[in-house]
Amino acid sequence: MAKEMVAMILAGGQGSRLYALTDKLAKPAVPFGGKYRIIDFPLSNCVNSGIDTVGILTQYQPLVLNEYIGHGQPWDLDRLHGGVHVLPPYQQAKNSDWYKGTANAIYQNLSFLRRYDPEYVIILSGDQICKQDYNDFLEFHKAKGADFSVAVMEVPWDEASRFGLMVTDSDDRISEFQEKPKEPKSNLASMGIYIFNFDVLEKYLEDDEANPNSSNDFGNDILPALLRDGKKMYAYRFKGYWKDVGTISSLWEANMEVLNPESSGINLFDDDWKIYSRSSGKAAQYIAEGAVIDNAMLTNGCRVFGTVRHSILFAGVEVEEGAIVEDAVVMGNVKISKGAKVTHCIIGEGATIGENAVVGEKPSSGNEKNVATVGPGVRVGNKAVISGTAMVKEDVEEGEKC
Repeated sequence: MAKEMVAMILAGGQGSRLYALTDKLAKPAVPFGGKYRIIDFPLSNCVNSGIDTVGILTQYQPLVLNEYIGHGQPWDLDRLHGGVHVLPPYQQAKNSDWYKGTANAIYQNLSFLRRYDPEYVIILSGDQICKQDYNDFLEFHKAKGADFSVAVMEVPWDEASRFGLMVTDSDDRISEFQEKPKEPKSNLASMGIYIFNFDVLEKYLEDDEANPNSSNDFGNDILPALLRDGKKMYAYRFKGYWKDVGTISSLWEANMEVLNPESSGINLFDDDWKIYSRSSGKAAQYIAEGAVIDNAMLTNGCRVFGTVRHSILFAGVEVEEGAIVEDAVVMGNVKISKGAKVTHCIIGEGATIGENAVVGEKPSSGNEKNVATVGPGVRVGNKAVISGTAMVKEDVEEGEKC
């Protein structure tokens, strides 16, 4: 039975700008918001939008991500016909190759798409925090009679040169595509979320693969080819919450915005658009007598004996007596020992912060994007000092400064 629309989630990127956090972890598997991983957002959007067939294209460090997705049961994607499928590169009769680019990744999985014979294909990024109804996007695409549509957001003009930009007419038809231009003609930034008519996608992927000079990338190759050929291309203006969490500072900012849903627009407690997760089965939080909690999110299994302010604690975090956690994102099963001070930072899963250690510091004005980072499993020794700009991947000895 044919599907109206199949989703393909690009989840194979290395996430190098997240440094220590993605040394051994695919970026879509990075924890977010206390109990989630980044991949939960596109998966939940698919389910909430009625899309029941999803391919997840993995490549870099896929083990944790593959294990996390499993059969897709938490997202109601364990289906006999459809459901969620992890799609790593695989050996084929003609050749064996890694995914060479975003377009090549979809090309290598055309057989998966043909199996469901969809009328439309939506291509999503596995490393964005976004709550979006893809039905609205599809209805826009249909109403325009489009061959291709891209979700865009208006960004400040002084930041526009950082993005791929769509130049449109009064009907939102795309007339030009600018990739991070020095002199932008538009402030409509591509969100990297596309809808294609499947027959158009199939043809252009095959043509692109046959071109030895192509970089096999949607932004660099497929979109310019569609424009050159006069295809009907439209920009869908999305007005909800969206953030590319490809850097340490943007990941920290997005987590902090969870604590202020009314002003930020990211509400993880919205029963009308739930974000589903393979969440921890740990026991409820324990807040000891004398502990201080102020504007913080604590996930199951946390034990707090010290002070936590304006922070997010994932499952199983322990904050010992006298420890202070402020403006921090503390991922699962971290121990913060007595007297430690953890400020304006991200602490990776399973790390240990020793007694009276100092991690991070309040930034001076203009340096808010400096976020100290401790990688997963790292042990920071007693009385060690981690500066506000440090990126720590290896254990830190007692009293050491870095």
